[in-house]
Amino acid sequence: MIRSLTCALFLAVSAPSLAAAPPATPDYSPALADPARPAADRERDTARKPAELLAFAQVTPGEQVGDFVMGGGYVTRLLAAAVGPAGRVYAFQPAEFIAFKKQYGDDQAAVDAAYANVDAVAGPFAAPAFPVPLDTIITVQNFHDLYLKPFPEGTGDKASAALFAALKPGGTLIVVDHSAADGTGTTLSDSLHRIDKAAVVAALTKAGFTLDAESDLYKHADDPRTANVFDAAIRGKTDQFALRFRKP
Repeated sequence: MIRSLTCALFLAVSAPSLAAAPPATPDYSPALADPARPAADRERDTARKPAELLAFAQVTPGEQVGDFVMGGGYVTRLLAAAVGPAGRVYAFQPAEFIAFKKQYGDDQAAVDAAYANVDAVAGPFAAPAFPVPLDTIITVQNFHDLYLKPFPEGTGDKASAALFAALKPGGTLIVVDHSAADGTGTTLSDSLHRIDKAAVVAALTKAGFTLDAESDLYKHADDPRTANVFDAAIRGKTDQFALRFRKP
């Protein structure tokens, strides 16, 4: 009887701690080693820390993920390898970007053709037409673009709402962008291509997201945050924030 009671107490104490164990982080090295990745992508890995980014985004095989403003496809190619053949990547390129520079459309078509699990997604910047509910969306160095002067006022709010709607309940949105000085909001998006972290949190909280985590992955404390991110003296060394938001 005493022995049985002791065992029962052991199990009662042990079971919750076992249940609370965090899931193991997937091994992203095969995604980085994917032979389909061009040499130019590999050369950028030191600064862009792709394995750490994928881990922060908690991307796992089989997921349905979106790359919001895929640019040249650096993140799209990583995601394609990380989610594997059972997963799918929806690579969004704004119609306005393609109209401005044909190369954006060419890059999107090339990545779409190169990966069986990548689908190109088109549409206005503020209304990405993701065809299925997504587990995760990643956008890197693009959120500030929603506040560029060529785009109508309210584009940021509309896009934030669209990203919220595109995710499954419990899904996550990862935002990486260049840090502007505290208190500057979105006012430096045009001149410096930077945005205040607090402005991103405010916009996405308004859309219904909750801030789940942030990372110092791209922290550069020596960046005064006063120069245009394309200036040669600071390019590639800007202070950037990484935020993970969750849809309740």
